[in-house]
Amino acid sequence: MKETTEKIVVVGTGPMAAEYVKILKHLKREIRVIGRGSESAMKFNETTGEKVITGGIDLWLRNNTPATRTAIVAVTENELGKVTLSLLKAGFTKILVEKPGGATYKEIYEVAKETKKRKARVFVAYNRRFNASTEKTKEIIKKDGKVLSFNFEFTEWSHVIGDLKKAPGVKENWFLHNSSHVIDLAFFLGGVPKKITSYCAGGLSWHPSASIFAGAGVAENGALFSYQANWQAPGRWGVEVLTPKHRLILRPLEHLCVQEIGSVAINNMEIDNTLDTQFKPGLYNQVEAFLYNKKANLCPIEEQSHNLSFYKKIQNRPTA
Repeated sequence: MKETTEKIVVVGTGPMAAEYVKILKHLKREIRVIGRGSESAMKFNETTGEKVITGGIDLWLRNNTPATRTAIVAVTENELGKVTLSLLKAGFTKILVEKPGGATYKEIYEVAKETKKRKARVFVAYNRRFNASTEKTKEIIKKDGKVLSFNFEFTEWSHVIGDLKKAPGVKENWFLHNSSHVIDLAFFLGGVPKKITSYCAGGLSWHPSASIFAGAGVAENGALFSYQANWQAPGRWGVEVLTPKHRLILRPLEHLCVQEIGSVAINNMEIDNTLDTQFKPGLYNQVEAFLYNKKANLCPIEEQSHNLSFYKKIQNRPTA
């Protein structure tokens, strides 16, 4: 059946898909939501007011020839790569897929390869790049002239995560699926690594590769960086960027605190975060950038594929 009205295809009926639909409706864009089960579809309809076509993306693609070639993939972690590959092979040329872009390192590489083959554009949804706090940090870095050094922490709360019910393999790849949010932001703001040395220790029943992480390196822009995380101890996500004039502290990532040179005071920076309070932080500007080709902050799948080499070193997964 040939569609005549172009719509943004949203694949998924979970909380993230609902957040995307909320923004798309605010932007007055036409939407078509594809899900699997009837129960989740009913809940999604109650939450968003949008009807859901059930049966899954592969069934829908077999029975339809979409007029649109634009999609947002917000399915469960273990389905991200599979759904994106199905869309690419069906002729979709512009896709925003929830981080990290696939269930495993291997799957992300496959998505990147298929994207290149199809001459498509696939972007990984690292919405923290679009936080108001991130934008203000970038503005100050630009004004100050350069990044001298930066550090970050990606501690996860293992006492909470261990009890979560997830599909097989998801928690084993929690570093990639969740911690990469922080690491992507740190390298986005501070600079992409040129050299990196990593150390790991420990391990958890659900994340055996490691649970304690530390390391340091040099970014391509010359900035030195360090990181640490301990999933067996208290902690939280955070990024700090140091310029010739300021220490810029994102802890939590949605807030910016600033220490000026010559002062020990750490002050909260006032920023306009209206969109980050009305919608999920960073998501509105990310969707706008995706829809209207504002590529500056977006993470192309090619960039993500390149960055996986750093993620593997940090996670102690050299062959993953």
